[in-house]
Amino acid sequence: MRLLSLALLGVGCVLAGWTFFFEPRGLDLPSHTLELPGWPADLDGLEVALLSDLHVGSPYYGLDKLEEVVRRVNAAEPDLILLAGDYVIQGVRGGTFVSPEDIAPILGHLEARLGVFAVLGNHDWWLDGERVRRAFEASGIRVLEDEAVRLSDFWVVGIGDLWEAAHDIDKALAPVEDDAPVIVFTHNPDLFPDIPSRVTLSLAGHTHGGQVRLPFVGTLIVPSSFGSRFAKGHVVEDGRHLFVTSGLGTSIVPARFRVPPEVARLTLRALP
Repeated sequence: MRLLSLALLGVGCVLAGWTFFFEPRGLDLPSHTLELPGWPADLDGLEVALLSDLHVGSPYYGLDKLEEVVRRVNAAEPDLILLAGDYVIQGVRGGTFVSPEDIAPILGHLEARLGVFAVLGNHDWWLDGERVRRAFEASGIRVLEDEAVRLSDFWVVGIGDLWEAAHDIDKALAPVEDDAPVIVFTHNPDLFPDIPSRVTLSLAGHTHGGQVRLPFVGTLIVPSSFGSRFAKGHVVEDGRHLFVTSGLGTSIVPARFRVPPEVARLTLRALP
Protein backbone atom coordinates (compact mmCIF):
# COMPACT_ATOMS: atom_id res chain seq x y z
CA MET A 1 0.00 0.00 0.00
CA ARG A 2 2.84 2.37 0.83
CA LEU A 3 4.53 1.67 -2.51
CA LEU A 4 1.26 2.28 -4.32
CA SER A 5 0.78 5.57 -2.49
CA LEU A 6 4.31 6.66 -3.37
CA ALA A 7 3.79 5.67 -7.00
CA LEU A 8 0.54 7.63 -7.18
CA LEU A 9 2.24 10.62 -5.56
CA GLY A 10 5.04 10.43 -8.10
CA VAL A 11 2.61 10.25 -11.01
CA GLY A 12 0.70 13.18 -9.58
CA CYS A 13 3.87 15.26 -9.29
CA VAL A 14 4.85 14.46 -12.87
CA LEU A 15 1.40 15.38 -14.19
CA ALA A 16 1.33 18.58 -12.17
CA GLY A 17 4.78 19.54 -13.43
CA TRP A 18 3.76 18.85 -17.00
CA THR A 19 0.46 20.73 -16.67
CA PHE A 20 1.66 23.81 -14.81
CA PHE A 21 5.25 24.11 -16.04
CA PHE A 22 6.44 22.14 -19.05
CA GLU A 23 3.49 22.26 -21.45
CA PRO A 24 2.56 25.94 -20.90
CA ARG A 25 6.20 26.86 -21.68
CA GLY A 26 6.15 25.11 -25.05
CA LEU A 27 5.57 26.36 -28.56
CA ASP A 28 4.24 24.26 -31.43
CA LEU A 29 3.81 25.35 -35.04
CA PRO A 30 1.59 22.55 -36.33
CA SER A 31 0.86 22.47 -40.04
CA HIS A 32 -2.68 21.82 -41.28
CA THR A 33 -3.83 21.39 -44.86
CA LEU A 34 -7.36 22.62 -45.51
CA GLU A 35 -9.10 21.64 -48.76
CA LEU A 36 -11.68 24.33 -49.40
CA PRO A 37 -14.59 24.45 -51.84
CA GLY A 38 -14.28 27.43 -54.13
CA TRP A 39 -10.62 28.00 -53.37
CA PRO A 40 -9.03 28.83 -56.74
CA ALA A 41 -6.23 26.77 -58.25
CA ASP A 42 -4.02 29.83 -58.69
CA LEU A 43 -4.05 30.32 -54.89
CA ASP A 44 -3.42 26.65 -54.17
CA GLY A 45 -0.83 26.29 -51.40
CA LEU A 46 -1.31 29.73 -49.84
CA GLU A 47 0.05 29.59 -46.27
CA VAL A 48 -1.57 31.46 -43.38
CA ALA A 49 -0.12 31.75 -39.87
CA LEU A 50 -2.89 32.13 -37.28
CA LEU A 51 -1.96 33.50 -33.83
CA SER A 52 -4.44 34.06 -31.03
CA ASP A 53 -4.74 34.44 -27.28
CA LEU A 54 -1.17 35.51 -26.73
CA HIS A 55 -2.09 36.86 -23.28
CA VAL A 56 1.36 38.37 -22.97
CA GLY A 57 2.26 38.52 -19.30
CA SER A 58 0.68 35.19 -18.44
CA PRO A 59 3.14 32.75 -16.86
CA TYR A 60 5.91 31.74 -19.28
CA TYR A 61 4.68 34.24 -21.89
CA GLY A 62 6.56 37.44 -21.30
CA LEU A 63 8.09 39.70 -23.91
CA ASP A 64 11.07 37.36 -24.37
CA LYS A 65 8.72 34.52 -25.30
CA LEU A 66 6.84 36.85 -27.64
CA GLU A 67 10.12 37.60 -29.41
CA GLU A 68 10.69 33.86 -29.84
CA VAL A 69 7.20 33.48 -31.31
CA VAL A 70 7.89 36.26 -33.82
CA ARG A 71 11.24 34.74 -34.83
CA ARG A 72 9.77 31.30 -35.39
CA VAL A 73 6.76 32.57 -37.32
CA ASN A 74 8.98 34.65 -39.59
CA ALA A 75 11.26 31.65 -40.13
CA ALA A 76 8.24 29.68 -41.39
CA GLU A 77 7.74 32.35 -44.11
CA PRO A 78 3.91 32.38 -44.25
CA ASP A 79 2.19 34.29 -47.04
CA LEU A 80 -0.23 35.94 -44.61
CA ILE A 81 -0.30 36.43 -40.83
CA LEU A 82 -3.57 36.89 -38.95
CA LEU A 83 -3.75 37.84 -35.27
CA ALA A 84 -7.07 36.82 -33.71
CA GLY A 85 -7.13 38.81 -30.48
CA ASP A 86 -6.55 38.68 -26.71
CA TYR A 87 -3.05 40.12 -26.61
CA VAL A 88 -3.22 41.30 -22.98
CA ILE A 89 -4.21 39.63 -19.71
CA GLN A 90 -6.29 40.34 -16.66
CA GLY A 91 -6.21 38.24 -13.54
CA VAL A 92 -4.07 35.23 -14.47
CA ARG A 93 -2.52 33.65 -11.40
CA GLY A 94 1.22 34.24 -11.47
CA GLY A 95 0.94 36.66 -14.38
CA THR A 96 2.13 40.25 -14.80
CA PHE A 97 0.31 42.86 -16.84
CA VAL A 98 2.16 43.91 -19.99
CA SER A 99 0.93 46.98 -21.84
CA PRO A 100 -0.15 46.91 -25.49
CA GLU A 101 2.45 49.63 -26.10
CA ASP A 102 5.13 47.07 -25.16
CA ILE A 103 3.50 44.17 -27.03
CA ALA A 104 2.77 45.86 -30.35
CA PRO A 105 6.35 46.85 -31.36
CA ILE A 106 7.47 43.22 -31.04
CA LEU A 107 4.52 41.96 -33.09
CA GLY A 108 5.37 44.72 -35.55
CA HIS A 109 8.42 42.65 -36.56
CA LEU A 110 6.18 39.92 -38.00
CA GLU A 111 6.69 39.59 -41.75
CA ALA A 112 4.51 38.14 -44.50
CA ARG A 113 4.41 39.03 -48.20
CA LEU A 114 0.64 39.70 -48.07
CA GLY A 115 0.74 41.49 -44.75
CA VAL A 116 -0.12 41.19 -41.06
CA PHE A 117 -3.67 41.91 -39.87
CA ALA A 118 -5.37 41.80 -36.48
CA VAL A 119 -8.73 41.79 -34.74
CA LEU A 120 -9.31 42.46 -31.05
CA GLY A 121 -10.51 40.02 -28.41
CA ASN A 122 -12.62 40.38 -25.28
CA HIS A 123 -9.57 40.88 -23.03
CA ASP A 124 -8.36 43.71 -25.28
CA TRP A 125 -11.72 45.43 -24.97
CA TRP A 126 -11.80 44.85 -21.20
CA LEU A 127 -8.57 46.81 -21.07
CA ASP A 128 -9.28 49.46 -23.73
CA GLY A 129 -9.89 48.35 -27.29
CA GLU A 130 -9.09 51.69 -28.86
CA ARG A 131 -5.83 51.85 -26.93
CA VAL A 132 -4.83 48.40 -28.20
CA ARG A 133 -5.79 49.38 -31.74
CA ARG A 134 -3.71 52.55 -31.62
CA ALA A 135 -0.68 50.65 -30.33
CA PHE A 136 -0.95 48.03 -33.07
CA GLU A 137 -1.45 50.49 -35.88
CA ALA A 138 1.46 52.62 -34.63
CA SER A 139 3.57 49.46 -35.09
CA GLY A 140 2.36 48.90 -38.65
CA ILE A 141 -0.29 46.23 -37.96
CA ARG A 142 -3.65 46.98 -39.53
CA VAL A 143 -6.59 46.20 -37.24
CA LEU A 144 -9.75 45.10 -39.06
CA GLU A 145 -12.83 45.58 -36.90
CA ASP A 146 -15.83 44.85 -39.14
CA GLU A 147 -13.67 45.75 -42.12
CA ALA A 148 -12.54 44.06 -45.33
CA VAL A 149 -9.39 44.34 -47.42
CA ARG A 150 -8.67 42.91 -50.87
CA LEU A 151 -5.38 41.03 -51.12
CA SER A 152 -4.15 39.66 -54.40
CA ASP A 153 -7.11 37.55 -55.59
CA PHE A 154 -9.01 37.12 -52.33
CA TRP A 155 -10.56 39.07 -49.45
CA VAL A 156 -9.57 39.16 -45.80
CA VAL A 157 -12.38 40.28 -43.48
CA GLY A 158 -12.00 41.02 -39.77
CA ILE A 159 -15.10 40.88 -37.58
CA GLY A 160 -15.28 42.36 -34.08
CA ASP A 161 -15.43 40.27 -30.92
CA LEU A 162 -18.76 38.58 -30.19
CA TRP A 163 -18.79 39.51 -26.50
CA GLU A 164 -17.45 43.06 -26.43
CA ALA A 165 -17.48 44.63 -29.92
CA ALA A 166 -20.08 45.48 -32.55
CA HIS A 167 -19.40 42.33 -34.64
CA ASP A 168 -21.47 43.57 -37.57
CA ILE A 169 -21.10 40.76 -40.11
CA ASP A 170 -23.09 42.52 -42.85
CA LYS A 171 -21.03 45.69 -42.49
CA ALA A 172 -17.78 43.73 -42.57
CA LEU A 173 -18.74 41.89 -45.75
CA ALA A 174 -20.35 44.87 -47.50
CA PRO A 175 -17.21 45.78 -49.54
CA VAL A 176 -17.09 42.25 -50.99
CA GLU A 177 -18.84 42.84 -54.30
CA ASP A 178 -17.21 40.18 -56.48
CA ASP A 179 -16.89 36.40 -56.41
CA ALA A 180 -13.31 36.25 -55.08
CA PRO A 181 -12.78 33.87 -52.12
CA VAL A 182 -13.21 35.32 -48.63
CA ILE A 183 -11.29 34.55 -45.44
CA VAL A 184 -13.05 35.82 -42.32
CA PHE A 185 -11.22 36.01 -39.01
CA THR A 186 -12.60 36.94 -35.64
CA HIS A 187 -11.80 36.26 -32.01
CA ASN A 188 -14.73 34.15 -30.84
CA PRO A 189 -15.77 31.11 -32.92
CA ASP A 190 -19.34 31.31 -31.64
CA LEU A 191 -19.93 33.72 -34.53
CA PHE A 192 -19.48 30.87 -37.01
CA PRO A 193 -23.16 29.79 -37.23
CA ASP A 194 -24.01 33.33 -38.41
CA ILE A 195 -21.28 33.51 -41.05
CA PRO A 196 -22.86 33.24 -44.52
CA SER A 197 -21.97 30.42 -46.89
CA ARG A 198 -20.44 33.03 -49.22
CA VAL A 199 -17.36 32.94 -46.94
CA THR A 200 -14.73 30.40 -47.95
CA LEU A 201 -13.03 30.00 -44.56
CA SER A 202 -13.57 31.35 -41.04
CA LEU A 203 -10.74 31.54 -38.49
CA ALA A 204 -10.90 32.14 -34.73
CA GLY A 205 -9.29 31.58 -31.34
CA HIS A 206 -10.66 32.41 -27.85
CA THR A 207 -11.28 28.87 -26.60
CA HIS A 208 -7.64 27.97 -25.82
CA GLY A 209 -8.74 24.49 -26.90
CA GLY A 210 -10.09 24.18 -23.39
CA GLN A 211 -6.46 24.35 -22.08
CA VAL A 212 -6.89 20.90 -20.52
CA ARG A 213 -7.93 17.83 -22.53
CA LEU A 214 -8.22 14.66 -20.43
CA PRO A 215 -7.90 11.17 -21.93
CA PHE A 216 -11.29 9.50 -22.54
CA VAL A 217 -13.03 12.62 -21.20
CA GLY A 218 -11.99 15.48 -23.44
CA THR A 219 -12.14 19.15 -22.53
CA LEU A 220 -13.90 20.01 -19.28
CA ILE A 221 -14.37 23.77 -19.75
CA VAL A 222 -14.64 25.63 -23.05
CA PRO A 223 -15.69 29.32 -23.05
CA SER A 224 -18.33 28.77 -25.72
CA SER A 225 -22.11 28.57 -25.83
CA PHE A 226 -21.65 25.48 -28.00
CA GLY A 227 -19.56 23.42 -25.58
CA SER A 228 -16.75 21.60 -27.36
CA ARG A 229 -18.29 22.02 -30.82
CA PHE A 230 -15.82 24.78 -31.77
CA ALA A 231 -13.13 24.05 -29.19
CA LYS A 232 -10.19 23.43 -31.52
CA GLY A 233 -9.15 22.54 -35.02
CA HIS A 234 -10.89 22.19 -38.37
CA VAL A 235 -14.69 22.16 -38.26
CA VAL A 236 -16.86 21.55 -41.32
CA GLU A 237 -20.61 22.12 -41.09
CA ASP A 238 -23.01 22.21 -44.02
CA GLY A 239 -20.09 22.68 -46.39
CA ARG A 240 -18.75 25.69 -44.45
CA HIS A 241 -15.25 25.64 -42.99
CA LEU A 242 -13.93 26.94 -39.65
CA PHE A 243 -10.51 26.59 -38.06
CA VAL A 244 -9.98 27.38 -34.37
CA THR A 245 -6.49 27.67 -32.91
CA SER A 246 -5.85 26.79 -29.27
CA GLY A 247 -3.65 29.88 -28.92
CA LEU A 248 -0.46 30.67 -27.08
CA GLY A 249 -1.02 31.95 -23.56
CA THR A 250 -3.25 30.97 -20.66
CA SER A 251 -6.20 32.58 -18.92
CA ILE A 252 -7.45 32.34 -15.32
CA VAL A 253 -5.38 29.24 -14.48
CA PRO A 254 -1.84 28.93 -15.94
CA ALA A 255 -2.30 25.31 -16.99
CA ARG A 256 -2.24 23.32 -20.21
CA PHE A 257 -2.53 19.56 -20.61
CA ARG A 258 -2.56 17.91 -24.04
CA VAL A 259 -3.36 21.32 -25.56
CA PRO A 260 0.10 22.82 -26.18
CA PRO A 261 0.58 26.49 -27.04
CA GLU A 262 0.52 26.86 -30.81
CA VAL A 263 0.78 29.02 -33.87
CA ALA A 264 -1.40 27.26 -36.45
CA ARG A 265 0.13 27.08 -39.93
CA LEU A 266 -2.63 26.60 -42.49
CA THR A 267 -2.00 25.56 -46.09
CA LEU A 268 -5.06 26.32 -48.19
CA ARG A 269 -5.74 23.93 -51.06
CA ALA A 270 -8.28 23.85 -53.85
CA LEU A 271 -10.51 20.81 -53.79
CA PRO A 272 -9.36 18.33 -56.46
